[in-house]
Amino acid sequence: MNILLESAFKTLHETAPFSQIKLEDYEPAIIEGMRQEDEAIAAIIRNPEPPTFENTIAPRTGELLERATSLFFNLVNANTCDEMDELAQKLSPMLSEHYSRIMHNSDLFERVKRVKDNARGLTVEQQKLLEDTYEGFVRSGALLCEKDKERFAAIETELAQLGLQFSQNELKQTNEFELHITDEKELAGLPDTAKDAAALAAKERGKQGWVFTLHAPSYGPFLTFADNRELRKQMYLAKNTLCCKGDACDNREIVRRIVNLRQELAQLLGCKCYADYALKDRMAQNVDRVNELIEKLYAAHMPVAKAELVEIETQDGAVMAWDWPYFSHKLQLQKHNIDSEMLRPYFQLEKVKDGIFGLATKLYGITFKLQPQIEVYHPDVEAYEVFDADGTFLAVLYADFFPRASKQSGAWMTDFQEQYIDETGYDHRPHVSIVMNLTKPTSEKPSLLTLSEVETFLHEFGHALHSIFSKVHYKALSGTNVKRDFVELPSQIMENFAVEPDFLHTFAFHFETGEPLPDELIARIRDSRNFHCGYACTRQLSFCMLDMAYYTLSEPLQEDIMNFERKAWSRTQLFPTVPGTNMSVQFSHIMSGGYAAGYYSYKWAEVLDADAFSLFLEKGIFDRETAERFRREILSRGGTQEPMQLYVNFRGKEPDIKALLKRNNILN
Repeated sequence: MNILLESAFKTLHETAPFSQIKLEDYEPAIIEGMRQEDEAIAAIIRNPEPPTFENTIAPRTGELLERATSLFFNLVNANTCDEMDELAQKLSPMLSEHYSRIMHNSDLFERVKRVKDNARGLTVEQQKLLEDTYEGFVRSGALLCEKDKERFAAIETELAQLGLQFSQNELKQTNEFELHITDEKELAGLPDTAKDAAALAAKERGKQGWVFTLHAPSYGPFLTFADNRELRKQMYLAKNTLCCKGDACDNREIVRRIVNLRQELAQLLGCKCYADYALKDRMAQNVDRVNELIEKLYAAHMPVAKAELVEIETQDGAVMAWDWPYFSHKLQLQKHNIDSEMLRPYFQLEKVKDGIFGLATKLYGITFKLQPQIEVYHPDVEAYEVFDADGTFLAVLYADFFPRASKQSGAWMTDFQEQYIDETGYDHRPHVSIVMNLTKPTSEKPSLLTLSEVETFLHEFGHALHSIFSKVHYKALSGTNVKRDFVELPSQIMENFAVEPDFLHTFAFHFETGEPLPDELIARIRDSRNFHCGYACTRQLSFCMLDMAYYTLSEPLQEDIMNFERKAWSRTQLFPTVPGTNMSVQFSHIMSGGYAAGYYSYKWAEVLDADAFSLFLEKGIFDRETAERFRREILSRGGTQEPMQLYVNFRGKEPDIKALLKRNNILN
């Protein structure tokens, strides 16, 4: 029996019964889902009635397919295996071809067009869905001739395969590397948390001593604290030469192919470059506005970054990329007497969870209940029921905290089920998942986080709230289904709470003594908040520039990827170039993720979140009225209106970059 083929899971809140789903269930379920969707599309086309919103736009046509693919591809990212990766490679082109057939169905598009041309009396949400649906067809090549439609579909299929291969190569090479140390002297400078984690990693591999990996909780502390410069260099080179060593996992030609295919796709639709195509569906709208933002931030932050580098160089001589975290940490200790290790004892994961969930309770009145009856896909994962202030069920929240070999690096939020209200008025609540790679507990200590990891948790939790609070009728507009350069506002605004004393006082207690995080230490956190913010911003801008360099090309990329990258971000590079290193081959955001010609979104949203949070600072960080307005005007509305209108509805004005510059102490 294939449980995926059931109309609904017979579980609490119809959550996925992961243990009952076998790997061999996915392919037949996805194939059947495609068949059912084709049948539903055919029924829409055959309908003899004139096309209307209700009989053409509103019908849900792919529920089985959506459920099966959501489960499968979420697990490919969070808990994969070789067999699952192989199946993903097989299914990906089949799905791409299926979606292309729908978007290139001229009879279906004609009905959509007739609805658009004759629409009357629609709600704001219905009108937005109609416009998005029509534009989705156009952006997918519906107006092309048959020959160009075929080429467009072939490009999309190949891009889907290449993106998957890109991610699989990166994960494989990340997992292949380990730095195995048996001489304790080589651990000089490393804090106990890093050494304990490395000892646990060695034990898990059946080895003596300590093992360090390229996963963030291992890699970051090593570069920050290890006194042994040669070992820091070895770790840095291992990380930054992933997928560009000329072996089976080399991503350089995949990068070239992805960039050129996206360029060709955009030019089929009459755009000069892929960025022109992508930005038509973003708040920024065009390349000039993106470049204007980048240049404003560059002008404000690059002089600061150069001064920061000089400050370190005058003390320690020339600095290489593998030295920066180490020397930066030393200077931070000297100037502010603070580092991440001082804070770890106060950021026990269980307490951080209490604090972040408690923050949502203070702001919105919602509560979280750990629910063991909801099955999870890995023992590390926890499942919570989320309830509104009046006790109404709001959502299921899965929380997946720790790195493992079966899991992609980084952090993200996703949905196993999205929110929507059906034709009977029933509100289908979302099943939301936040996935991170935080510091693992050891046999000696619980999971103790850095402040940066707390901010990561807050960030992904902000995305989760966007889905949890969704209250719209149509799935395509719910939750995080918004323009790419708006989606980071709900996540990034949450990061602001991380350094607020009133928030820290609610959960930051020493894991052994129970003593609260001292006010004096909080003051040092706040004083050091902008420590090396020039470097941090220019690093982000280097990624923005690299992204835009690839996707503003109007001719096929023929240049060596290494050379192209060096030129693209040369203005932001503070350290000497290291031969053999490359970012592009592991830059999953813009190659295999959804941020192609969109990495600027993080800085764009930073302008929004700084401006928005200034209202919380003005009214009080726990002000319920401000929070409820943010929930009502932004979090619950999904993509039902244009983002700037939603922002103005909340803030009463358009955002200003001054709030960000003020927060960074660039502007008084």
